[in-house]
Amino acid sequence: MYVSQQLRKNNIAEFLLYMWQVEDIIRAYDCSLTRIRREYINQFEYTDEQKEEMTDWYGNLVKMMNQEGVRAGGHLQINRIVLQQLEELHNQLLDSGKFPFYNSEYYRVLPYIVELRNKEKSEQEKTSEIETCFNALYGTMMLKLQKKEISPDTQHAIKEISTLLGMLSDYYKKDKNGELKFE
Repeated sequence: MYVSQQLRKNNIAEFLLYMWQVEDIIRAYDCSLTRIRREYINQFEYTDEQKEEMTDWYGNLVKMMNQEGVRAGGHLQINRIVLQQLEELHNQLLDSGKFPFYNSEYYRVLPYIVELRNKEKSEQEKTSEIETCFNALYGTMMLKLQKKEISPDTQHAIKEISTLLGMLSDYYKKDKNGELKFE
């Protein structure tokens, strides 16, 4: 909860990846708030008040996951909305012509996006370019946590994708602060 609040203010891309991880943590505890409290929240050195706040926050997320039918997979609506906002901003940046550095980075990353999207199973499962980038970052993060080897080519692609999403995140923050002009 505390991490998500900071990330949402400072880096929306990291926020989204963090929230995907939170969804998976909740799933790892079978969407059981009792287990999350006992086995996860209690391991942190929080005050009793902070533990209650964390329990409430996780409880709300568990409730949403149950209501939205994403207990086994998929993402919460609150996270899909953030992704949609990022996709819309991405398209505005590309269409504007006023952001040549973003355009340049996008075209540098595009071959990786195309390659990743070609690996998706079917047309129905095809995701947006930005979601494909997030899926790649999240998948790599999971591989690192499992201490699995990541090829140099994949590492290079992830570095480029990270740069693009970092730029997008910076533009998102500027847009939210009213500092981004498309005219």
